Amino acid sequence: MAAATPDPLTPLLVAVPVVILACRAGAQLLKRFGQPPVVGEILVGILLGPSLLGWLWPGAQGWLFPESALPYIGVLGNIGLLVFMFLVGLELDLKSLRGNSRTAVAVSQAGIALPLVLGTLLALGMYGDFAPAGTKKLPFVLFIAVSMSITAFPVLARILTDRGLYRTKVGALAMAAAAVDDVSAWCLLAAVVAVTKSNSPMDALTTAGYALAFAAVMFLVVRPLLARWAARAERRYPDGVVLVVLFSGLSTAAYATDRIGVHALFGAFLFGVATPRGSRRIEATAARMRAFSVPVLLPLFFVSTGLKTDVGLLGGSGTQWLWTAAVLAVAVVGKFGGGALAARLSGRGWRDALSLGALMNCRGLTELIVLNIGLGLGVIGPGLFTVLVLMALLTTAMTTPALTRFRKGIDEETGQDPAGISQDEPALGAAGSR
Repeated sequence: MAAATPDPLTPLLVAVPVVILACRAGAQLLKRFGQPPVVGEILVGILLGPSLLGWLWPGAQGWLFPESALPYIGVLGNIGLLVFMFLVGLELDLKSLRGNSRTAVAVSQAGIALPLVLGTLLALGMYGDFAPAGTKKLPFVLFIAVSMSITAFPVLARILTDRGLYRTKVGALAMAAAAVDDVSAWCLLAAVVAVTKSNSPMDALTTAGYALAFAAVMFLVVRPLLARWAARAERRYPDGVVLVVLFSGLSTAAYATDRIGVHALFGAFLFGVATPRGSRRIEATAARMRAFSVPVLLPLFFVSTGLKTDVGLLGGSGTQWLWTAAVLAVAVVGKFGGGALAARLSGRGWRDALSLGALMNCRGLTELIVLNIGLGLGVIGPGLFTVLVLMALLTTAMTTPALTRFRKGIDEETGQDPAGISQDEPALGAAGSR
């Protein structure tokens, strides 16, 4: 007689509150040091995995995260991710481009182009040592290149808000650049996923065509229908109905893009972008979704990521750690350097340019989402996944200290530095100066 399958509910009732409380504590602790909460949550996820808990006390980790519960932890975390991506799309305000479009596009595209070039060169060197067996060179190189070009739009917005920079000129420019960067990076990643999953160039083109058709339907058909429905919802429907419609919509969109062959997260993101803003009911419902998914479900994603991250895989090999340093250097030079240089050449002062570079270098949760997609596709293995997770953690952690250094002494209301030079006006002699 076959043994009964263990009931996953009992271990979940232990693991879920432990994860939520641990991530909350980590976020609050790191916040005391001026870090965004996501740094503490990523760190807690890593510490609960084989990198620390599994190394010091394997029995405790096995009891807390038994094999029978892991798939369910992953599913709950992914549902939280879908809701999170919907909220990111909903909050992506392209109106911030007004008055900043030229500089924002220059900063964002330079912050993508330079990392793509440097990431390609890096990936060509890493392919022999880090690519999983059977992985073709093109998907591996494309994925590493794109993973170097990510900026965490939600984390950047949180940092700007916490620092009182959200409504300043440099804050508006950073948000505009990050918005363009976000859309561009997700489009590039969709293309990489299509290439990875396809067996031929024609299959990849077919997938890309379906994805473009889906996006067109979302903006030309679904968006107007949602706008008309939202107007009626203000008067006719309770908040519970709005919640059901939005969650069903993001789930359907996620299912569609998953079937197309790009990834479920793209559908949730596009549905968020297509959802109309300005509706009281929609804003209230989005706040309710955030109030549950961010503190309760997303921590399960961080732990799911941490359980796949094993610093021990790098071992005592000097070569592995040299590659880790190379990845970090390419990540910083590409995003920080590319964004800062583009801002300077667009006419911004050095302090603003360096501030923008530091902000564009912030990767946060968005990078973890991308890395989990790559690991799930088999494009990268556990060792490189660990290296890239560490890179995401360190580049996010360095954002706030760097911003503090570059904004020191500046009155954000007037844009004046101690020498009386405006940081909100174009630098004399720079490209685009008046």
